[in-house]
Amino acid sequence: MLFKIIGAFIAVVAFCIMIELPKKYMVQAGMTGMVGWAVYLLMEMVASRVEIAALFSALCIATMSHILARVLKAPVSNFLIPGILPIVPGGSIYRCAYAFIRESSYLSTYMNEALKIAGSIALAIFFVDSVFKLHLPKRFKRSKQT
Repeated sequence: MLFKIIGAFIAVVAFCIMIELPKKYMVQAGMTGMVGWAVYLLMEMVASRVEIAALFSALCIATMSHILARVLKAPVSNFLIPGILPIVPGGSIYRCAYAFIRESSYLSTYMNEALKIAGSIALAIFFVDSVFKLHLPKRFKRSKQT
């Protein structure tokens, strides 16, 4: 499990290099992806359902991204997009496309799995984003008036 988590960090940092993220944010983005992947692996062992694991992992990643963005005064997307990379359902989407080409009966199974994971990720990001937008503007409004 340790190698998988370190691998997630390396993959996220490599992705950050590819999208030309500023160097000062690469380690934090890598840590976000690494922690999110660790949560995913732990939740997958506990819950035995990938969509539940993806939901909790995405909640963790989105929360970390918002906190890091405020602390480092950077856009949330600098941490959210690379951080979410390890839990994207690429394998399910690949198997879905392969089953479609082969006209396999497993097409609906793989498509259902990919949609559940993608929906869990989207729901978690939406929830955390809404919580931060509802509670933070009040604080910033008070500081702008003084």
